[in-house]
Amino acid sequence: MSRDAITASGAPEPVGPYSHAVVANGFVYVSGQGPVNPETGSTPDGFEDQVRQTFENLGTILEAAGSGLGDVVKVNAYLTDLTRFARFNEVYRTFFAQDPPARTTVGADLLGILVEVDCVAVVRGSG
Repeated sequence: MSRDAITASGAPEPVGPYSHAVVANGFVYVSGQGPVNPETGSTPDGFEDQVRQTFENLGTILEAAGSGLGDVVKVNAYLTDLTRFARFNEVYRTFFAQDPPARTTVGADLLGILVEVDCVAVVRGSG
């Protein structure tokens, strides 16, 4: 089994002892990402903007791992307020317009952010 830890330039620095992602056996497993803008270090105020930034961060990490949002097979989404579920879906659809991946969405206590998302994707050329 091959296992490669990925740290993506252009993505927010991990805030703990973890890699942005790990590539193993043709899949990339991306750690939970939040809405920090990697260029400014700030977090958008609005919920939809936080969701959008979170998926942009995931896309950056996936690209560094030889994958992309179109290769995602599973998403886990964590929201601080499940009454925002419909608003989350509106932004989510812009990233996964056709054949969306499998997904789980749960309510969670998050520190200073409104959304966190992790995912699993296929590495391009491995299938």
